[in-house]
Amino acid sequence: MYPPRSQRSSEKKKVRRTRNTKIRIVNVILIVAIGLIGLYYLLNTREQQPSQPANSEVVQQRPPSGADDKGGDALKQSEPDDDPAETPGKDVAPVDGKPDGTVDNSESGTNEISGAGGEKPSTGTKSATTTGKGTSGKTDGNKGTPTSDSSKDVTIHFVGDIQFSGKVAELLEKNGYDYPFAKLGSMFQNDDLTIGNLETPVTHGGTGAADKTYVYKSSPKALQAMSAAGFDAVNLANNHILDQGVEGLVDTLTYLNDYGIAHAGAGMNGTEAYEPAYFERKGMKIALLGFSRVVPVASWKADGNRAGVAEAYDSTRAIAAIQSARKKADLVIVVAHWGEERVSTPNADQTRLAHEFVDAGADLIIGGHPHVLQGLEYYKGKWVAYSTGNFIFTKSTNEETWKTAVFQARCSREAVCSMKVIPYEAALGQAVPMLDEANRLLLEQMAKMSSGIRVNADGTVVPN
Repeated sequence: MYPPRSQRSSEKKKVRRTRNTKIRIVNVILIVAIGLIGLYYLLNTREQQPSQPANSEVVQQRPPSGADDKGGDALKQSEPDDDPAETPGKDVAPVDGKPDGTVDNSESGTNEISGAGGEKPSTGTKSATTTGKGTSGKTDGNKGTPTSDSSKDVTIHFVGDIQFSGKVAELLEKNGYDYPFAKLGSMFQNDDLTIGNLETPVTHGGTGAADKTYVYKSSPKALQAMSAAGFDAVNLANNHILDQGVEGLVDTLTYLNDYGIAHAGAGMNGTEAYEPAYFERKGMKIALLGFSRVVPVASWKADGNRAGVAEAYDSTRAIAAIQSARKKADLVIVVAHWGEERVSTPNADQTRLAHEFVDAGADLIIGGHPHVLQGLEYYKGKWVAYSTGNFIFTKSTNEETWKTAVFQARCSREAVCSMKVIPYEAALGQAVPMLDEANRLLLEQMAKMSSGIRVNADGTVVPN
């Protein structure tokens, strides 16, 4: 017999309730699962997004693949304990400015250094036009440095010779590679452009130049610290950039590119060496060129497919490069490596070249190589700083090499520039601000060395 109808109905309701309960449980589980998935997706997306807008000037702080962590050093044929700057001497030009193998007596007593041929292909690291940092009402935390508000002028800082080798390398391994820049505050981070003279190859390899008194080699970690300190560009046209041969130059160009530091004055062939680096700042196009009249041997000169530096014993190519840049840029800057070591007065070649460069279209001339400060000149409405001295360097017994400065130019789009001198001490491996009496004395010294120039108490430089 069948069960009573009421019993069958009750059993059906029970089955339906059980089924509905299961369905509700499944739905709740599905809803919770979907919610968890959505929450996970949201959190994951936020983690992948940067906390602030990307900045084209931010540099990835890592060395190229394959690099180890050992610091750079100088060959032991160099650096006496108390006097590690170069041997005094005059730069010797090749006869008629032609590459005849003549040696610069300030660096070497032999006739040739091998290994400077340019057979390797271009690294492609020449800086393209870059945009980036600029000031907008920010201060730099350094005494006497002006601030920028709504002005459209660009603020540019120039410093002297920089190397991270020998005793400097030992100091940085102990104190950290940011040690050289620890007392600069944010001056170079808040300006529009910071430019120095990199007087060392940056490499873990290379072969040291033969028969050269001082041969440098610096760690790539130093460039990482330079970038973090705010450096935008370096001049490579000098008498040390090929201290580790073409291999060292290739590595240097590669590391500079990896750390976002532009360069001028050297390259894998003649065209690259004389080519400017260009920058866009506040709607202004700026060209940077580098030239050296201190070249140890002729084989260091970039020419044709030969790697090397842009030289200015014969100024023809340098003038042509400036004239070309003048047609493309609002502001043309030349960093020149020239003069006699530890001599505080510009020689005739420095003055002649400075005037030739301005006549060709340069707006600012910044010099280096003497390891001491030299005076300024105001020529045809353009500023020439003949020598910026050392900046990050080993320390000599010659006290004049301890004196340096940050040269600050503020320039309009019409290439009208003001100049200011900010006194610093070039201590061992670190730039230290000069204060009070030391500051005053250095500014007075700069005024005495600069004919037709007045240097005010705050460091501003005014033509008489």
